[in-house]
Amino acid sequence: MARNETAKHIILIGAPGAGKGTQATVLSEQLDVPHVSSGDLFRDNLKRETSLGLQAKSYMEKGELVPDDVTIAMVRDRLMQPDCDRKGAILDGFPRTAEQAKSLDDVLQKDGKKIDVVVFIQVPEDVLVERLTGRWICRNCQAVYHTQFNPPRQAQVCDVCGGELYQRPDDQPATVVHRLEVCFIQTAPLFNYYNKQGLLHNIEGERDIESVHRSILTVLNGARP
Repeated sequence: MARNETAKHIILIGAPGAGKGTQATVLSEQLDVPHVSSGDLFRDNLKRETSLGLQAKSYMEKGELVPDDVTIAMVRDRLMQPDCDRKGAILDGFPRTAEQAKSLDDVLQKDGKKIDVVVFIQVPEDVLVERLTGRWICRNCQAVYHTQFNPPRQAQVCDVCGGELYQRPDDQPATVVHRLEVCFIQTAPLFNYYNKQGLLHNIEGERDIESVHRSILTVLNGARP
């Protein structure tokens, strides 16, 4: 099948707290390319109780990792939707491993498509810990706040919907450090995989949102044929 040259597939990778979701949201609005978040896909499939969601739930309830084939199937189904088929996708949170990256390549190649560029948002570990341990989330609308960088107008209350704010267990300091250690080990082969293909671009993610956004746009403009 001939490749749709108007469809662009961009991957944002980085550790938890690097700002992938924030940058993906901004890019999606500016470029008019769907934002595909693995976390959103899980929540949507669980909420709708799809067959994939029920499979994922069975593992999550036992405290086990959801197998790659289930996650990949969710991503594949999303990429087959008309908006992604026509415009491409900005992928956030997937792939996490080299094995997932290879499976994603296979999914795209079957439809004559490919990954165009991979942006690694690089942030020092101490900054990541500070960002993650100060993060609070609305139970209702999932809006994200930070005690230092983006506090709510009223403590423990969401500015958007008035819902209760809570801190996820995996945002506790000891858990955060462990999560980051696992992430660095798990994603190292992923960096090598995309670097060998000449797709990987590193940018400094410690700066403000707008500065990081401009750097990503510079990368994307340079990657265009």
